[in-house]
Amino acid sequence: MAINDESVCQQFAGIIGGQEGFAGGKCVATINRDDINATILGKRFRVTTSFSYESRDNSGRALCLGRIALLEKEVGGFVAAILNQGIKVSSVHNEWLFDNPNLIYVNIEDVDDPLIFARKVRRALRN
Repeated sequence: MAINDESVCQQFAGIIGGQEGFAGGKCVATINRDDINATILGKRFRVTTSFSYESRDNSGRALCLGRIALLEKEVGGFVAAILNQGIKVSSVHNEWLFDNPNLIYVNIEDVDDPLIFARKVRRALRN
């Protein structure tokens, strides 16, 4: 990523409240859900939520994605809040058969300025 892209990535992660990183040429912001004490098959599992963007065009818009790990009771409020921000929900599903508590993952997608997307996500996460 170019220097400007690194700066945008730092801002992106800062707005979302996550840890910045790069994977496969894209900016990724990861939030550890340390508030969830989860296990899979009885073993501790670190729950993470991640947001990314890639493929910025000349206008600064990019493919913006998110994979949000939620408790069942958090799903309805988050989905409503993210839809109110104009972001598409592309899937709601569980990934693990033997997790405790049961974790639900919500995938979101949009094409937007990454910093605008980050602000929308932050608002939705506060609900």
